[in-house]
Amino acid sequence: MPSTPLLDTIASPADTRGLSIGELRQLADEVRLETIDAVSVTGGHLGAGLGVVELTVALHHVFETPRDILIWDVGHQAYPHKILTGRRDRIRTLRQGGGLSGFTKRAESPYDPFGAAHASTSISAALGFAAARDQKGQDNKVVAVIGDGSMSAGMAYEAMNNACETTKQLTVILNDNDMSIAPPVGGMSAYMARLVSGGGYQSLRNLGKSVAKALPKPMREAARKAEEYARGMVTGGTFFEELGFYYVGPIDGHDMDALVHVLQNARDITDRPVLVHVVTQKGKGYGPAESSADKLHAVVKFDVVTGQQAKAAAAAPSYTKVFAQELIKRAEIDNKIVAITAAMPSGTGLDLFGDRFPDRTFDVGIAEQHAVTFAAGLAADGMKPFAAIYSTFLQRGYDQVVHDVAIQRLPVRFAMDRAGLVGADGPTHAGSFDVGYMGALPGMVLMAPADEAELAHAIATAVEIDDRPSAFRYPRGEGTGVQIPALADPMEIGKGRILREGTAVAILSLGTRLGEALKAADMLAARGLSATVADARFAKPLDVEMVLRLAREHEALITVEEGSVGGFGAFVLHTLALHGALDRGLKVRPLVLPDVFQDQDKPEAMYAQAGLDADGILRAALSALGVDNASAAGRRA
Repeated sequence: MPSTPLLDTIASPADTRGLSIGELRQLADEVRLETIDAVSVTGGHLGAGLGVVELTVALHHVFETPRDILIWDVGHQAYPHKILTGRRDRIRTLRQGGGLSGFTKRAESPYDPFGAAHASTSISAALGFAAARDQKGQDNKVVAVIGDGSMSAGMAYEAMNNACETTKQLTVILNDNDMSIAPPVGGMSAYMARLVSGGGYQSLRNLGKSVAKALPKPMREAARKAEEYARGMVTGGTFFEELGFYYVGPIDGHDMDALVHVLQNARDITDRPVLVHVVTQKGKGYGPAESSADKLHAVVKFDVVTGQQAKAAAAAPSYTKVFAQELIKRAEIDNKIVAITAAMPSGTGLDLFGDRFPDRTFDVGIAEQHAVTFAAGLAADGMKPFAAIYSTFLQRGYDQVVHDVAIQRLPVRFAMDRAGLVGADGPTHAGSFDVGYMGALPGMVLMAPADEAELAHAIATAVEIDDRPSAFRYPRGEGTGVQIPALADPMEIGKGRILREGTAVAILSLGTRLGEALKAADMLAARGLSATVADARFAKPLDVEMVLRLAREHEALITVEEGSVGGFGAFVLHTLALHGALDRGLKVRPLVLPDVFQDQDKPEAMYAQAGLDADGILRAALSALGVDNASAAGRRA
């Protein structure tokens, strides 16, 4: 007879707390199957969640969430957590418009006390919760779960360095799924971890400290070091101990019995922060994930039986792939070109560049600040570094862009992938602000190609700029299918292009909304209104001559960009104001992303909501001209 489905009886984590170890194992198996089935429908991040199923069940069993604070770093692995915390009925809306976020989100559930999607924030946030608890005289527990990849970022160590000075009760779970680290084998390692986290060992250790205090200082210090390093030899915890943490582990993150007992012991340690080192297997329990090189980290919809993903044939190469291929072309003829990524080689296309030029490719881990200054050092010594970093992640290294690159006018080339809206990943990954924050910097050359061919020209231009920093932004997803030159020519810096001449209204586009601008011009023409369409190419330096000409020769000017207020439209308005163009009655409508953080949806739906599709551009043009849609057909240019 099949066992009774336990997951159907779990309305909240409280329902797990009376379960036996065997029942917790069964629940974990059911949560794993539910996760696989849900992600097969929605797509999303799969491998990381499968690796922490047992850990998730054990944490909610041991700790009294949501009273006890549980913070997941990044949130890629939080789908099992969502299933157990009252969101199972919506789990098949993951990453869909109006559905569950693909990451933890405060507005979504009291079990998500802190939102995440960028790495390495969990320990800092947890420390803040712990300090607040201590200030209020409360006694709830605070737990942060952080992956070994996120531990490559300095922010994690900044928090750990500060932890023992801030609180005596904090639990950090180091989720170690790096396949190069062998998992502990057999029952001895679990026994040792349970032993060193338990009351008996602590009592013995405290007795040893008491005895040591009576020894002369040199002997006392020798005894302390001997004890610490003896533990380090068994458990590898010396480094964490030096930071003030009580280290426990490593333990098998799929052994429910060991997990529950060690977490219970860690929960009851109240004299110093605790780090529990848990070794897990990314993609655990699903054959196609276990056998995949990336453990099916991120997937689209797939067949559960075969693991085959339902990827439609691409009509055009992705911008990311075009970037990689064009950079390879340039590096073939220029041995000074090097490439830097911050733990995103495949996401940025630099895995392809690295295959061709392994000695000229640098993955610095989740360390954008270091990536930027490292690139600055390369540039200062005559190399031509391309720092390929998502727009949203480059925000983490902005001080270094300002201080280490821009002020010194070093020719670092920033390739800003995922510019604009990104669909299912939502606001945490949208590249909304880079035009404003990069365009504010003196000496910066800032490009936004309109299609794949223009991206090739932008890369060629960046290669040639050797006296100042430069950046170019391009979106996630496929290109338009245009022909890419065999070897693109550099562009004249600060010069745009006019694609269509008209008389009534000018549409000045920056970036890949150009196609929508051309569609809007067609829609205006159908209503008897002639439109000029121009591609700015550069947000900085701006083509002032072209902007003033458009202002002079048209009744209205519409700027279009895939970025926030304070970007390209603001630069254009500033230029118009300085040259008196606004004094002549020019009507200007800057179209930007709305002044909100847009939730996840299909990209086309998000751009429609933002008014940055052809219909939105049409409405703005008609409004600027004082023409309503119904009467526009009767008007002639």
